[in-house]
Amino acid sequence: MQEEIDSNLKRAYDDVLKEDIPDRFTELLAKLKDADPTAGKKADADGD
Repeated sequence: MQEEIDSNLKRAYDDVLKEDIPDRFTELLAKLKDADPTAGKKADADGD
C-alpha cells in the first residue's frame, strides 16, 4: 500500500514539474527584478 502511495505522489509531483510557469508569475518576477537591481547579483553570488 505504501509503495502505491509513493508512486502516485511521485507521478503527481512529476506532472506539476512539467507544467509551464504562468505568465503572470514571470511578469511579476521581472517587475521585482527591475525594482531591485541587486536581486540578480545576489543570486549569482550564491551560485543559483
